[in-house]
Amino acid sequence: MRSALVLAHTGRARIVEMARDLVDRLIAAGFEVRMLVEEAADLDALHRVRVVRDDPAEGAEIVFVLGGDGTFLRAAEAARPAGVPLIGVNLGHVGFLAETEPEGLGEAVDAVVRRAYTVEERLTLAVDVHVEGALTHQDWALNEISIEKSARQRMLEVALSVDHLPLTRFGCDGVLVASPTGSTAYAFSVGGPIVWPNVDALLVVPNAAHALFSRPLVVGPGSVVSMELLRDDHPGVLSCDGRRSAPVPPGGVVTVRRGDPPLRIARLHDQPFAARLVAKFQLPARGFRDAAVVGGDAMAADESSDESSDDCSPDDIAGQEFSDGAGDGPDS
Repeated sequence: MRSALVLAHTGRARIVEMARDLVDRLIAAGFEVRMLVEEAADLDALHRVRVVRDDPAEGAEIVFVLGGDGTFLRAAEAARPAGVPLIGVNLGHVGFLAETEPEGLGEAVDAVVRRAYTVEERLTLAVDVHVEGALTHQDWALNEISIEKSARQRMLEVALSVDHLPLTRFGCDGVLVASPTGSTAYAFSVGGPIVWPNVDALLVVPNAAHALFSRPLVVGPGSVVSMELLRDDHPGVLSCDGRRSAPVPPGGVVTVRRGDPPLRIARLHDQPFAARLVAKFQLPARGFRDAAVVGGDAMAADESSDESSDDCSPDDIAGQEFSDGAGDGPDS
């Protein structure tokens, strides 16, 4: 039997209703539907679905995600180890990772039933933390791995290396290493470039660096990026996709490289990334200079109208005033 895992942000009534509709559609199509116990209970669907706990995506064909990008990142943690593609239905704000909007849910289910979708692989990030040469922590991320200051009033002092060669050092609020997928997330908000998701690269983006050379860097997919905390009295915090964190003591070294395996995402439409970018960020199709030209044309039309009025003779104007006032006064 074909099987689908459904993950939903069941804290919102609208999403609960859509999740129920999704479960109905999948069961009608002959799928076994898997859900986490808490979410199945929120849908009153414990008697209709297979409740899963450990490795929920293992053996599934697809993972449906109902929610925003945060829910998608949570689903990625389940789907990536099993190599199962995700398909997101955006019920959040921007929903950059989602494939379809709520009104397209039926179309998405039909496409999955017919296997009429493609799968693309997204580069992920792997991170190690070493303290005095000993490995103390390992993790991964889809969007970004960041090292941030743990105390608001003090900066981190970071030495940055690429491919084991020292590059620069500076005081900062933090440093991000992002994937192309994450270039529209946290990295974008701190001044990083937008990178098309089919580009194999890592982005290194300082956050509020106090330095003359603090430009974002784009390095090769095989590069290794290392960040060492230099000050003896100022620890940092490692964050992976804003979902998982770990302390980094002074002297700790955070090393980021390309992760394995990648994340698999199902695509229903062959939509160029530029079109997605325009739609999600609501970018203007025309710039301010074009708007000025359009405004200038309108102004020219107004001036032309004024000139035609100026061409009227005094007699014409007088006649217009007389006819406009006819019948307003008392009968003679």
